[in-house]
Amino acid sequence: MASLARSAPLPDRSTLVEEPQFQQTVQRSRSLIQKILLSIPGAHKSCITTEALQLNSPENAKLDIMAQNIGIPPAPVLRVVSENFTLKNSLTLMSEGLQLHRALLSAVSERLQKKNQVTDLMADIRDLTIQINKMLKMVQNEAVVQPTPTPMALSLLGDYEVQVAAHLTLVQLQSFGQDTVRCLRSLDRSNEEMTES
Repeated sequence: MASLARSAPLPDRSTLVEEPQFQQTVQRSRSLIQKILLSIPGAHKSCITTEALQLNSPENAKLDIMAQNIGIPPAPVLRVVSENFTLKNSLTLMSEGLQLHRALLSAVSERLQKKNQVTDLMADIRDLTIQINKMLKMVQNEAVVQPTPTPMALSLLGDYEVQVAAHLTLVQLQSFGQDTVRCLRSLDRSNEEMTES
């Protein structure tokens, strides 16, 4: 009997992306990621007191080994939706990357002296994750559980490691955020309407 019941076919990607509800969520997400990116320099300045740790420094690449020693995992690699990379994959990786950075900030914020701006940043990341998961739910046609960040066990021996961990997390979040902007821009149909008119 059960084999006779058929679920409605999933709308194809282009149809789904065109839907007003999906587009509203894309635009809300774009606004939130812009807010996050604009907040990162202020959060960095408020909690990083070590002068050698600059947000947009070419020296940051030299801290890779320290990132491994502290236990900071790399962010997922985001790609714009294409024939080889599905909308579901893109949204899933966005969600995972946001949760990772929220968990990292949560772990490091406990050891920061000034953490108000980092706490605000974590709230914006949570809000963006909710929006991304809404889109994921539309794509999958099933509920997406809003996960609580898995606690991160970072090796923070002293204040310097705390500073480096906060710094590297914000540097990585900035890069991941820029990739997120590109992916969301590719889904936003309001830009196309503007260029056509």
